Amino acid sequence: MGLIHTKISLKNPKISEFKAIETTALVDTGALHLCIPEHLAIQLGYDLDNSFSREVSTADGKKHIVPYVGPIQVSFQNRTCFTGALVLGDEVLLGAVPMEDMDLVLSPAKQAVIVNPESPNIAVSIAKVLKSTPNPC
Repeated sequence: MGLIHTKISLKNPKISEFKAIETTALVDTGALHLCIPEHLAIQLGYDLDNSFSREVSTADGKKHIVPYVGPIQVSFQNRTCFTGALVLGDEVLLGAVPMEDMDLVLSPAKQAVIVNPESPNIAVSIAKVLKSTPNPC
């Protein structure tokens, strides 16, 4: 399976007069977060001088201190979520947390991100795991 890219929309929900930005994201299920380049964070209206910082490990094994901004509204087809984003790199990267939040899955046959076919109309999530009862035998 090769690299998968998908179209998403990003918006700063705190600034209603800013329009959503349509962009292409590299899908990486091995990454947790949404990552956006600095120029996109600025276009979304985030003040990088007053953002939080996170220490992150990149694929090359190096650690970096990067800005962490949010909230960001991420939209894909009929799904949306609110998340934070690491300001890092030169392209948008869609990680596992926003994908799980929107109930998206990868389709290897289509080489694409798709809405979970088991829940096409509304995202499904797990809020609590029930404890299993002990086996009496």
